[in-house]
Amino acid sequence: MDQSEVISLISTKLKLIRTEYDYTQDRMAEILGISKKTLVQIEKGRTNAAWTVCAATCALFRESDVLSSILGADPLEVLETIAHERIDSPKDKTLGGKVWWKELKNEGSFRLQQNVISQHYRILDELDFRWYSSFEKEDALLKLKELSRQKKGE
Repeated sequence: MDQSEVISLISTKLKLIRTEYDYTQDRMAEILGISKKTLVQIEKGRTNAAWTVCAATCALFRESDVLSSILGADPLEVLETIAHERIDSPKDKTLGGKVWWKELKNEGSFRLQQNVISQHYRILDELDFRWYSSFEKEDALLKLKELSRQKKGE
């Protein structure tokens, strides 16, 4: 998944997100910081939302079932991973990936998972803190080995 795919997905689902929250076009446009005319153009498929509008949508509607259905449980994590190409530092505690994630590999006290919707990878520790995210499987596997070696060396 890349930036253009996310833009396309969110653009096509923006009307559903708006109706899920029972907002008028005027209110939704105000929340996203765009004009109603722009929102109408996006909803009619005449144009795509800008990346910043997509980021705002994910941040402000992160609990949306519609967003979860296209990006997984944490839409912001997907956007953050795309924007930075990877996340390479300990981050927030997760729920451990019971629904949206499949376990790929365990090494030491770390485990590599892949999101079943966005297909991105992440590494969690034994307490379910996220240490790394990337769309590159080989990079994630290398980081898994590195983290495991570092932990053993402590």
